[in-house]
Amino acid sequence: MQLMSPPDAMFLIAESREHPMHVGGLQLFEPPEGAGPEFLMDLHAQMLEHTHFDPTFRKHPATVLGGIVDMGWTVDDEVDFEYHLRRSALPSPGRVRDLLELTGRLHGSLLDRHRPLWESHLIEGLNDGRFALYTKVHHALLDGVSASRMLQRTLSDDPNDTKVRVPWDLPQSRRAARDDDAGRSLLGMATGVVGTALGFAPSTLKVARAAMLDNQLTLPFQAPRTMFNVKIGGARRFAAQSWPLERIRRIKSAAGVTVNDVVLAMCAGALRAYLAEENALPDAPLIAMVPMNLREDAEGAGGNQVGALLCNLGTDLADPQERLRTVSASMRDNKSVFAGLPKLETLALSAINIAALGLGAVPGFVSTAPPPFNLVISNVPGPREQLYWSGAKLVGNYPVSIVLDNLALNITLANNAGNLEFGLIGCRRSVPHLQRLLTHLEDALVALEETS
Repeated sequence: MQLMSPPDAMFLIAESREHPMHVGGLQLFEPPEGAGPEFLMDLHAQMLEHTHFDPTFRKHPATVLGGIVDMGWTVDDEVDFEYHLRRSALPSPGRVRDLLELTGRLHGSLLDRHRPLWESHLIEGLNDGRFALYTKVHHALLDGVSASRMLQRTLSDDPNDTKVRVPWDLPQSRRAARDDDAGRSLLGMATGVVGTALGFAPSTLKVARAAMLDNQLTLPFQAPRTMFNVKIGGARRFAAQSWPLERIRRIKSAAGVTVNDVVLAMCAGALRAYLAEENALPDAPLIAMVPMNLREDAEGAGGNQVGALLCNLGTDLADPQERLRTVSASMRDNKSVFAGLPKLETLALSAINIAALGLGAVPGFVSTAPPPFNLVISNVPGPREQLYWSGAKLVGNYPVSIVLDNLALNITLANNAGNLEFGLIGCRRSVPHLQRLLTHLEDALVALEETS
């Protein structure tokens, strides 16, 4: 048995029926031209031939301290392959909405801790001939960025490459040490630097206090209470859609802002419309937690410097351009504060922003205290070129993230070739009609285009 690290243990200790702590991805594929009904059968058969399992895909928790808590890893010599790799078919007529509904149900179920903590589902039956692969992995094994990279490594940029690669049987990645920070989730990093945060707390708080006097830094607990900031149940809804990156870039150029500013303003417009539709729009603006790379040269020595910024979404403003300016100014001011900190203090301040999430476990906290922020909006790196899987074209690459008490909605997006692909996950009880947010996202983008 191997003892697990504190960040790994945190995700297992925090997990409950209402709070599954796994991350996932939904990949949508278009079969090669001329592929017949046997294509998926052959694909599935070739997946079954990969009977070698990377150690990560053979681990499951083991109890220590007399069986009190899962704090160790044990490794299975025999993996029940048929349990972990599943083939499913959508009911007729096989709409994309049926695929998203199935993804939400699969993402809401806990992984079996007596088995390695992952599942892959090959899904067919879409009425247009496309098929999908949904994969979920426990956050104790991989974070969202690492899981996304792993899925990308199964793909090829050659449409004639017919080799079938699978996540559990990949050659070891030789990622340079300087990339370590980029591959870790903000939640994991915050846990890993708790001691560092305490050591740097005086200087970090001094910077934060000075920044507050200049109204540059957004700190936790300034967000209004919304329908997203409640205790959640275990069932999930999932919605996903792609938008051409070029549309967003045109707005960026016209307004003199960043792509991420436009994305955040797009989300802000959608959230404003959705909450107004539900008669739940607060007077004060929503605050989003936004994981951000703060290093201008992502390839520079020393790795990526990542911060957990809090952004004013300007949802109290009716004018889309005024909202965009508010978002851009908020991101610019917050980034300027973080940019003035050494790397460890950046992580320490990020930990302070994220640590408030843990207070959701305190009885009565969610119902009585203001939320630290209203939701997470995250951009996960994805492939920039067109990719294929055994000749099948990747036409959708949608992240499926985690929601928590006080954070019933999560918006995560990834780039895929020329698109930005949004994955929205929400508590089924607390976020009704989640798919309407997709329409509101399109409306918000159109409004930004028309006013640019």
